Amino acid sequence: MVKRKRTFSRFFDVRSAVFFEITIGISANTVLLLFHSLTFLLRHRPKPLDLTIAHLALIHLVMLVTMGFIAADTFEFQGWLDGLMCKLVIYMHRLMRSLSICTTCLLSVLQAITLSPRNSCLTKFKHKSSHHYPCCLVFLWVFNMILNTRFLVSIDATPNVTSHSLVFVTESCSQWPISYLFKYVFLSLVNIQDISFIGLMALSSGYMVSLLYRHKRQFQHLHSTYLSPKASPEEKATWSILQLMGFFMLMYISDCATFSSRATLWHNELISLCVQMLVGNAYATICPFVLMSTEKRMTECLTSMWKRL
Repeated sequence: MVKRKRTFSRFFDVRSAVFFEITIGISANTVLLLFHSLTFLLRHRPKPLDLTIAHLALIHLVMLVTMGFIAADTFEFQGWLDGLMCKLVIYMHRLMRSLSICTTCLLSVLQAITLSPRNSCLTKFKHKSSHHYPCCLVFLWVFNMILNTRFLVSIDATPNVTSHSLVFVTESCSQWPISYLFKYVFLSLVNIQDISFIGLMALSSGYMVSLLYRHKRQFQHLHSTYLSPKASPEEKATWSILQLMGFFMLMYISDCATFSSRATLWHNELISLCVQMLVGNAYATICPFVLMSTEKRMTECLTSMWKRL
């Protein structure tokens, strides 16, 4: 009896942490979205980087809102989602997860292009990026919307009958099995997309690290080694994006490891599900704080507001 109470108490604590993480993430992404949306609209020459950060904040905001619905239906046991709501909520959440990795990779590539010197082969993309960027976003949205249509087909409200082939997603929503052909086609496309974008992130991150290291060495040759170079806003933004890439890689690997180990390492299904949600939402929650740390105007405004409170 004591063991069951401890298990329930531990589950309640982890479940509360999930809702707390979602609330913090929604608030932070809302602030980041408003700031960069206004920056993009009010600038005479808006930068693709501002639009990318605003786009990423919007994706994470919708992703965390839908996760709030999923968590409420999973842990509160109310069973209030019908068939249409199940399809829309699960579909939007999976779509936002797919777009998150695409936009994160795009952010890394754009920063690498921005940081590249004049004699680099990436220089020609600096002017083209602003023209082709909207087309790239439209392509990513259309491709991922098509790629995730399998959830619109397979997700439905949980029926009253029991079936071994049924996969329970939440208390109200279940996933019906699809044919092996479509299953492997969709999984192959998803894996190819993830591997491609993670590979691009690794290449762009390595390129930015080499540029920053080269710039630091050149500065030390020109000035005394006792003087520490003052980082420019571009360098600060680059380091924050590099930290973001590293954190994304860590959370992506942890999410995959947590999902694969649920059946073997965890004895309590609800606690393992809570831990998986915590890991899966960590990037969307931490991301806005990393990006906000490089915005001097934003940090000053938030600090002054906090002092007034």
